[in-house]
Amino acid sequence: MNFNDLTVVLKVAEFRNITAAATSLDMRTATASAAVKRVEQELGVELFVRSTRQLRLSSAGEKYLPQCQQALNLLENARTNIRSGTEAVEGEIRLSVSSDLGRNRVVPWIDELMADHPGLSLRIQITDSNVDFFRDSVDMALRYGSPNDANLYGFKICDVPRLLCATPDYLSRHGTPTHPHDLAGHNGLFYQLQDIPYNVWPFNRDGEEIRIKMKGNRASNDGDLVRRWCVDGQGVAVKSCLDMSDDLLAGRVVNVMPRYTPPASELWLICPTRQSITPAMRLLRDHLQQQCHALIDHMTEYGIFNSAD
Repeated sequence: MNFNDLTVVLKVAEFRNITAAATSLDMRTATASAAVKRVEQELGVELFVRSTRQLRLSSAGEKYLPQCQQALNLLENARTNIRSGTEAVEGEIRLSVSSDLGRNRVVPWIDELMADHPGLSLRIQITDSNVDFFRDSVDMALRYGSPNDANLYGFKICDVPRLLCATPDYLSRHGTPTHPHDLAGHNGLFYQLQDIPYNVWPFNRDGEEIRIKMKGNRASNDGDLVRRWCVDGQGVAVKSCLDMSDDLLAGRVVNVMPRYTPPASELWLICPTRQSITPAMRLLRDHLQQQCHALIDHMTEYGIFNSAD
């Protein structure tokens, strides 16, 4: 039983719903459910009475959770007091991050963080492949999409809009599509994983999904190369707004067909266990959240996401 599991249990008791509690804590429902089960197994009692619609506290839960809350408050106060003597954060950041986001955004952000905290050091792995924490000698991974393994732990950084991107020059030569069906005459630039190109592109408008199978003459397992092809005017690409932020703000590429949006993604900072969470990781998490939200807000103010309805 640990501090984080007990925090999850208290949130579930507050919301009477595991999904709502998980959302408030920026974690997956499966992760929150596993935390509740671990605490119940350790205590040997069920803290909640489960029904098809909601949870309610069992008699054991009504006795245990108020005292649990008091204990956690004491632990948090103790932790705050012991850290209040110094604001310095030290340690090595061993991070895996995707090629596009890593090179163009994350590395400069970490440079800023290290300038403010000289005790930090960095070992970074830039790859679009899935990370293996035990093989790759990394402590955390910054990835699009929530963890698909309930044994992993993660912090949600932000929701990330995805865009259909092209250069103004490419659009002047090939025409500007206004509907997904207009993409039939355009050259798709594809990201591929395990030699399978992602050439079926979904778009949403007002709750309706339209899926288009694209044709194209370029595909790569390197997201940064797909971005470079797009900036070079070789075709159209579906990309994260964070990956394309510099190019969008500089006008090198534009948001094409803004009324029809590809499904948004989520950016997560993932680690193998709760025990692997360090002050350096928390500092990085907070810095990434701040920088990502500020950048997305800036692009919104710039009009990149305006749909011109």
